[in-house]
Amino acid sequence: MTTLERLVHMANQIAANLMHDPNPSAATAHHIQLYWDPRMKAMIAAHDGSGLTPTARAAIFPEQVS
Repeated sequence: MTTLERLVHMANQIAANLMHDPNPSAATAHHIQLYWDPRMKAMIAAHDGSGLTPTARAAIFPEQVS
């Protein structure tokens, strides 16, 4: 598994664990902002979004949410 694949997997796990939150994508984004290293955030932000669940995608790419 590549580093990017691990980040996608981690983002999806975080999103799944925060589905109970009233706004799961915001909670996921907050968790990533607080706990991920800047290099991890930069790598996932440069990713095309493939493999991410809708909640994880909304957390990482909020500007793409319609």
